[in-house]
Amino acid sequence: MRVSRFGVAMAGALAGGMFIGGHALALPEGIETVKVAPPSKDHPLPEIVSGWNFRAPETQALQSDDFENPGFIWVEQGAELWDAVDGSEGKACASCHGDAAESMASVGAEMPKWSEAKGKPINLEQQINACRTERMGAKAWKWESGELLGMTTFVRNQSRGTPVNVQTDGPMKPWFEKGQNLYYARVGQLDLACANCHQDYYGKRIRADLLSQGQSNGFPTYRLKWQKIGSLHRRFKGCMKQVRAKPYKVGSDEFLALELYVNWRGEGLPVEAPAVRQ
Repeated sequence: MRVSRFGVAMAGALAGGMFIGGHALALPEGIETVKVAPPSKDHPLPEIVSGWNFRAPETQALQSDDFENPGFIWVEQGAELWDAVDGSEGKACASCHGDAAESMASVGAEMPKWSEAKGKPINLEQQINACRTERMGAKAWKWESGELLGMTTFVRNQSRGTPVNVQTDGPMKPWFEKGQNLYYARVGQLDLACANCHQDYYGKRIRADLLSQGQSNGFPTYRLKWQKIGSLHRRFKGCMKQVRAKPYKVGSDEFLALELYVNWRGEGLPVEAPAVRQ
């Protein structure tokens, strides 16, 4: 298992060519770029840009140093849980999956995935809990619990630097289309869709905040506003509340479909988890 606690050197920024306000900034460790070209001419964005690019230099610097990045508290917690035996079967995650650095190297970049057993896609949180209940004989962890956040952050961190690549055809197609419809659907008292902020006006300010493209490659993410790590579904709920709409439940089919579509919008961006955002 690789859990680095060393910051990247400024030479990495110069090599990556990332300049903000005329100053070179170190990219997060394991990340070579925060911008990629769309995978096809039909993609809704002219350029795919990580949320890291839209944050203040101080926040970027916090993410770029693994020793300072507060999200690594959860990575370390997840590393301990990976080897911890739990449940009636006397197993740990490592019992089946061994070294996470090898077995989980691409998992975080490819979720949600289709589950034949469930007849629907499942995301990383759901897969972890399925392993616990079906293979370990252990109780499922609650969404946003310290244990589930720790494990999802740890597992996704193993894919850091791996380009996001999700399946959208075959049995995933109806879910992809559902997520796409949700992304463009206006909701709430403010009558806004995800696309209104993150497609139409990214790079512009809404009050003091600089709107990003709403990419998901950094989740689970440590938000300074939350003072802790949070899941992508928590962020979805927060956005819906901000437009004064009734949020769907975390883990719901609606948020699962939206997660699939949002991940597709960021295909090619490297996984950054744990990212740091404002």
